Formats: sequence, C-alpha cells, structure tokens
Amino acid sequence: MSEQGDAPAPVWVLIYESADDVYETAPVHYPAHKVRVDAFRARGELLLVGLFGDPREGSMAVFRTRAGAEEFVAGDPFVRNGVVKAWTLREWNEIYGI
Repeated sequence: MSEQGDAPAPVWVLIYESADDVYETAPVHYPAHKVRVDAFRARGELLLVGLFGDPREGSMAVFRTRAGAEEFVAGDPFVRNGVVKAWTLREWNEIYGI
C-alpha cells in the first residue's frame, strides 16, 4: 500500500497452458517470442514472466494493463503457432509486495 493507504493498481496475470508438444515447438518459435517479451518489458508493460517448474505445466506473466496483456497474446508467436494450447487472463489485486 502507498503512504496514503491506497491499494496498488490491479495488474493482469496471464497464464499459458502448454501444448502437448511444447518441447518440440517452443524452441522453433522462442526467438520471435523473446523479441516480443523484450519489447513489452522495455516499454514497461510486462512486469514479470516465467515458466512453472516443468515447461509442460505452462507459464505465467504479469502485465501492467489488461490492454497490454491482450495485445501481447494477440501477436505472440507461441499462441499463433500452437506452442500454447490455451490461455487465461485474470485481474490480480496486490495486497503486499516487494
């Protein structure tokens, strides 16, 4: 919380469910996906991104805005080329953070 007691603005959590053949398809499309990750990170829209313990379990990213997350998904090579079989976008209200 801020000094005034206001809660931080909500962020948007993007959860990717990996396709069954993620080990075969991800390496092919990773370079283009990484360019997109870097661009969204550089402009301050993408706050955090990473894989769960096993890449078959999927991944998660945290975005500053819903519009930014939706824009990311719409052009993500992982989504467009089937590396990701499903995705979910959820609003998250931080209570206590780093």
